[in-house]
Amino acid sequence: MIAMKSSFASYGGMPSPLRTLDPDILVARRAAAGLTRAQLATRAGVSTRMIFFYEHGTHTPTPARLESLAAALGCGPEDLINVARGQETLVDLRYAAGLTLEQAAELLRRSAVGRALHISAAKISAMESGQPVKGHGWSDPAVTGRFLPRLAKTYGVPLRMMLDAWMRSRPDEPAPTLDNGRDRAPSKTALSTWESLNERQQRYLGEIMRDDRMTATEMWMRRVQRLPVPPASEWRRLPLALKAPPAVVGYTRLQERLRRRGVHDPGAGQTVHALARRGLLVIAEDLVDHPAVGEVARVLVQITRQGRAAAQAGLDETADDDHGAHLLSEWLWGVLVRVAAAEPDGLPDDRLAGRALFFICVGYSARPGGRPSRGFIDSVAVMAPSATHVTEYRWRLTSLGRRHIAEYLATYRELYPRVDTTGLDAVVSESG
Repeated sequence: MIAMKSSFASYGGMPSPLRTLDPDILVARRAAAGLTRAQLATRAGVSTRMIFFYEHGTHTPTPARLESLAAALGCGPEDLINVARGQETLVDLRYAAGLTLEQAAELLRRSAVGRALHISAAKISAMESGQPVKGHGWSDPAVTGRFLPRLAKTYGVPLRMMLDAWMRSRPDEPAPTLDNGRDRAPSKTALSTWESLNERQQRYLGEIMRDDRMTATEMWMRRVQRLPVPPASEWRRLPLALKAPPAVVGYTRLQERLRRRGVHDPGAGQTVHALARRGLLVIAEDLVDHPAVGEVARVLVQITRQGRAAAQAGLDETADDDHGAHLLSEWLWGVLVRVAAAEPDGLPDDRLAGRALFFICVGYSARPGGRPSRGFIDSVAVMAPSATHVTEYRWRLTSLGRRHIAEYLATYRELYPRVDTTGLDAVVSESG
């Protein structure tokens, strides 16, 4: 059991950073829960007088007390701190995890990387406050890149969220070096699965994977053009064949691919069923209207994650979405580029909408209680020349969004060459 200490303690002459509980939020949460101060005090295991102090802002709870208050109110610790979603720092994440500096240090010392860095409460305090951390390895991005995943696991947050908090807290040093995804060798299991297939099955699986990738590109283009995009569960089911004479209904795109490879089977074919039995494909059917024959049954195939991994390993092809956990998908990267291209004026408010905001805009989260967005863009008010009123709102890069582009522009250009990044080098030079 780790001993609890007051967050007012100091370590190595450096005070422990504090997160200020927002008194107004605490009062509002208590009122919404229908609790008196005495009732909340009983639930949280503190005195009524202490609740009074918290609500008047004269005292700040320790991480453990903050966690108790949140549990009593049915919310998370981060919900009681006045920090906009997408703007969390390292100390915010520690407080949300309910850990004091000493607790965090003791947990981190249980890992090999924590012991190698001689982690201590004083070093975590320096890390959180943006000060130089004394000791070997702390100035090496490769070393901090190995430390960051352990820190994220200790605090119970995604790696990308920890990286963003690190970059907000330590803006004047290189970002930790993390795995970009594409340098990983294919798994032995995936390669073994591919090699266990006969040549005909390999060709089928490879062409289905490539058609799936082509369809994903088409969906990406629809997003860019702001057209409706069906759920992935629908568009990933690829039309394989119509149960009618090809001379009448023709061939599907996938059949044409297979015909060019000289391995086309009529209908679903034994090869497709063999792949389905291996768990590499899923076969389904639906009904569609065809101008020549009316309603006709259609065979659909969907490549599974196992099937995609096997095909990628065997064909030595990298997935379009195979990127590190700290990097954006091609779709979100395209949105960030649009905002960056509109700097310094910003992108008009009505030019950006939809789900992207829930992943990269300050103040959003993908779902109630979900992880906050990355906070790379924000809606900024544009004042009238007289400064008497707001004329409009525009999307602008946050400092973190600008730095993210500067750190990873070269990586993104390699990952997503079809995204036009003309002019973004100026954003990089401004960040430098």
